[in-house]
Amino acid sequence: MIKKTAIILLLFIPSLLAAQEIYDLKRCLETGLERNYDIRIVRNEQQISANNATAGNAGLLPSLDLSAGYSGSLNNTELKYKDGTTNKNNDILNQGANVGLNMNWTIFDGFSMQTNYQRLKEYQTMGELNTRLSIENFISNLTAEYYNYVHQNLRLANLQYAVSLSKERLRIVEARYNIGSMSRLDLQQARVDFNADSSSLIRQYEAVYTSGVRLNEWMAVDDVSQNLTVSDSLIDPNPFLEQTQLWDLTLRTNSNLLLSAKNKLISELDYKNLKGRDYPYLRMNAGYGYTTNLYGSGTTDRQQNLGLSYGLTLGFNIFNGFNRQREKKNAKISIQNRELQYEKLELSLKADLANMWMSYRNNLELINLEKENLETARENFDIAMERYRLGDLAGIELREAQNSLLNAEERLLQAQFNTKLCEISLLQISGQANIYLE
Repeated sequence: MIKKTAIILLLFIPSLLAAQEIYDLKRCLETGLERNYDIRIVRNEQQISANNATAGNAGLLPSLDLSAGYSGSLNNTELKYKDGTTNKNNDILNQGANVGLNMNWTIFDGFSMQTNYQRLKEYQTMGELNTRLSIENFISNLTAEYYNYVHQNLRLANLQYAVSLSKERLRIVEARYNIGSMSRLDLQQARVDFNADSSSLIRQYEAVYTSGVRLNEWMAVDDVSQNLTVSDSLIDPNPFLEQTQLWDLTLRTNSNLLLSAKNKLISELDYKNLKGRDYPYLRMNAGYGYTTNLYGSGTTDRQQNLGLSYGLTLGFNIFNGFNRQREKKNAKISIQNRELQYEKLELSLKADLANMWMSYRNNLELINLEKENLETARENFDIAMERYRLGDLAGIELREAQNSLLNAEERLLQAQFNTKLCEISLLQISGQANIYLE
């Protein structure tokens, strides 16, 4: 039975035993930041907002057009005079051609162009903040998956140890059963426990594989099923975070808060742009061109013009159905909403930080407690195993000691992993996710 189960395990996990490259967290993050599709898309979107932030797009620069044209007409004409005579001309061809440069430039429009240029610059900054936010989310998610992969591998090691213990127990029971010192019931129970541990181990290999695939997907590698060997063999949370410092950093560097502040500034610029309509506008146009006309009849055979034309237009909208007042009122309400959204987001972040901080501190205490429990469980199992070898302990009592040891290991690993997740979330909220790249 032992040989059969071992064969099943070896058939199930061959790909897991062929890992070739070693990845640490920094390498995983650098690979993902270079290859991940979402990061590449958001960087392209940032480049678009940067390309749009130009004086020309804001209307501050003039437009210059080059144009050329040709026209012609072919007519038959008949002139009848008062004395009764007529004059007929057939196939009269008149032609015209022109080429010229035309410039149009809005010199002043109530500072709207300057405001638009500032808005475009703010959108450029928002593009950078959106990229930063996406990168922070990516770093946090990949880091969490990286430590989940470490966590699953540690659980795998614990289950492998549990299988080895159950295998040793089964060996002892089989030996004693063969010499008649143990019943068939003891042998069957030992086999059931060994098979149960082997089943858990097989499922854990699947959990490790699934986590590895997700990690490869975050890194956007071509072969998502490639084997991964990570350099970390322990989950070691940072126990030295400070709540006050985290909150101060959140107010200064949290990307969502910075984006919310930019949205408020955009609303203020929209209101400023509307106020620009209360001013007159001044526009200039100029042109330089050449025109020629060829006449098929009359006393003039050809007319040519080469010269400069220019003009200024001063205008002011006196009345537009009270729409300016309506739009400015709505713009003020929009500014108030942006302020409320900022305050709501700040309160939400404060609540998230408080909850995450409580979980972080509790899990740190759980780590210390579970370490003590694990030491006790190991001592109890060593004693139980020794008594079992001597025939002084029942198999069910050894199984209880073994389960207590496995559960203690599981609780410690879970507390360490939960603490690490809290650490990642706290650093993400306070805008420090990039620390994992150092």
